[in-house]
Amino acid sequence: MSFYRLTISLILISLHGIVQAQHKGVKDSIKHNKDTVFSMNTLIIETDRIKQTHLNQLEGTAIYAGKKSEVILLSNTAGNTATNNARQIYNKIAGLNIWESDGAGMQLGIGGRGLNPNRVSNFNTRQNGYDISADALGYPESYYSPPTEALERIEVVRGAASLQYGTQFGGFINFKFKQPPPDKVFQIEARQTIASFGFYNAYTSIAGTKNKFSYFAFHQYKRGDGWRKNSEFNVHTAHASVSYKFTSKIKLTAEYTFMDYLTHQAGGLTDNQFKTNPRESYRSRNWFKVNWNLAALNLDYNISSNARLNFRMFGLYAQRDALGFLGFINRTDPMQERDLLQDKFRNTGAELRYVYRYKLHNQISTLLVGSRLYKGFTFRKQGYGSKGSDADFNYLNPGDLEHSDYKFPSGNTAVFAENIFKLSPRMTVTPGLRMEHISTQSIGYYNEQYTDLAGNIIYKNKVEDNRNSKRNFLLAGLGISYKITPTIETYANFSQNYRSINFNDMRIVNPNSRVDNNLKDETGFSTDWGIRGNLKKNITFDISAFYLRYNNRIGAIFLVDSFTYQPYRYRTNISDSRNIGIESLVEVDAMGLLFKKKHKLGITVFGNFSFIDARYTDSKQAAFTNKKVEFVPKTILRTGISFSYQTFKLTYQFAHTGDQFTDASNTVYSANAVTGLIPAYTVMDLAISYQYKKISLATGINNLSNNMYFTRRADGYPGPGIIPSDGRSVYLTLGVKI
Repeated sequence: MSFYRLTISLILISLHGIVQAQHKGVKDSIKHNKDTVFSMNTLIIETDRIKQTHLNQLEGTAIYAGKKSEVILLSNTAGNTATNNARQIYNKIAGLNIWESDGAGMQLGIGGRGLNPNRVSNFNTRQNGYDISADALGYPESYYSPPTEALERIEVVRGAASLQYGTQFGGFINFKFKQPPPDKVFQIEARQTIASFGFYNAYTSIAGTKNKFSYFAFHQYKRGDGWRKNSEFNVHTAHASVSYKFTSKIKLTAEYTFMDYLTHQAGGLTDNQFKTNPRESYRSRNWFKVNWNLAALNLDYNISSNARLNFRMFGLYAQRDALGFLGFINRTDPMQERDLLQDKFRNTGAELRYVYRYKLHNQISTLLVGSRLYKGFTFRKQGYGSKGSDADFNYLNPGDLEHSDYKFPSGNTAVFAENIFKLSPRMTVTPGLRMEHISTQSIGYYNEQYTDLAGNIIYKNKVEDNRNSKRNFLLAGLGISYKITPTIETYANFSQNYRSINFNDMRIVNPNSRVDNNLKDETGFSTDWGIRGNLKKNITFDISAFYLRYNNRIGAIFLVDSFTYQPYRYRTNISDSRNIGIESLVEVDAMGLLFKKKHKLGITVFGNFSFIDARYTDSKQAAFTNKKVEFVPKTILRTGISFSYQTFKLTYQFAHTGDQFTDASNTVYSANAVTGLIPAYTVMDLAISYQYKKISLATGINNLSNNMYFTRRADGYPGPGIIPSDGRSVYLTLGVKI
């Protein structure tokens, strides 16, 4: 029997079990079962763990049984949360490669298991369960990142999330905002942060609950001059959510999020320029602007003690503008007309989820079924802007753009199902299916042109472009979980993945980068095996191995232009690839381990290590066979130690990331710095915090040793070239919560 047929059979068996289940027996089983209970806000697993490090088998209307998952509790985070410092926030998520090219935390760049970190594009990125990326199908990058100060926790699920949330290889990230206090009508929190390089941050939130009505709202403003020249920025972010409980079973929540920022971009550097002075800037006319508007409506309905329904609608109305000189960084800015790239995003979507718990062979099993409708619409334009140096985001010829003018409609319909079969009190098997229909289209034109080294146009041709691609496919997965002891479990998972090409990403006129017009969709699968849990309530661990298979993997190779003889990065389907790795996290409460009685003094040590070997295989071009996949450090180590005494806490963190290539050719050096090696680097951080009643004080030093390093070589904005990471900085935060 094929894997598909086996999975379908298991789901049909579960449906049959539901029909045969006696309602009273189910209620009695749930009442006496201590594994899971329903509540209005979430479905919680009761355990003896001292803190949650991974998602429960069932939370709300989502199944995570047998999946590699992680939870970041922001109340335990030590570091500068005002800048969304990803190196500190995600320090206990194994295997994450982090781009540190944005010192203010306006955009998040993380990739897991050897996937490109660019704006979290390989994760399905959500906020309170709904999409926040630019266009989930056509342009899955996210220019908006929720302020860490407003978050309660961050949920991360690896490749097995493909069945419930989307087909991405990277998995799923969900940012969950803080919840209103159930026992207060009004609560206010205010935080003020000052830091090096003219940084200032003000965060204020209000929240409360009155009878059936609850609310949460915040505003964050931050500005700074930046570590480099021409790097100043201004950011406004606001959010409001209102909930109303119609009955004890029905709750409706409405949300709105707004973000607007303007940042000056210092541009990239060549390797020699970086070695000479990484704080220097050779671009003074480059600007970037983003306006983001998100809205969502969420309905929770606890139908009964063993059934729950969730319906959510969401929409995005957003725009991003990039203005500047895109020419090679080893060329001086000619002070001519600047390139202006403008994207507008108009997306809507809806998801419906239904969870039912039923009795099957004297055990409680759980079925999840759901559907998704999504419509994306991206408008992309590229033409000439002004010759000036200010942030003037107006086209010189809006009716006849010099480079391109496109519309990119996209659509998605999906149905999915997963079922937790509880075979015994210790073992569960979770099969799942997802059926997808994806449609992507491009309508518009682009001008194909070449210039000489002086910038003169030597060839130009206008090309009308109208393409449409529709595909239907089925994904399957299977997860297994076995509790060795009440606090230790082993898990394994297999899930298929899929990544569709997007026309949107092809139509950018950029001398540093080009894209193959005949790109093909990427397919593959991911597998996990691991063991996680707690020992003696003082040692928390999660150790796992994974295998990620990529067919027709899209990557970048290093080529030289036949007209100008300038090097550029070329994106194409290079070959199949495979990523093999080990991920591990161990955290030890040293005082709890040494002493039975609780001590006012606390010492906690953690270690997070990953090893990944990622190679291209079966390449049609022998030159790429066995080459290393780009953006994959072989080793990543993050470790730290925390000392606490009552409400005082001091944390030291050490982070090391191995070297990595930026193209499939494994180029070590290029004159324009667009491709080449990213050398290994080490960063240390120190954080101190103190709480006195309702007042909190935090300070620290980021990049303690003032190491000069970089994590990214950009072929467009914010480059092109090497984008240096920030040097040493000091911050101070004063907070009050009333």
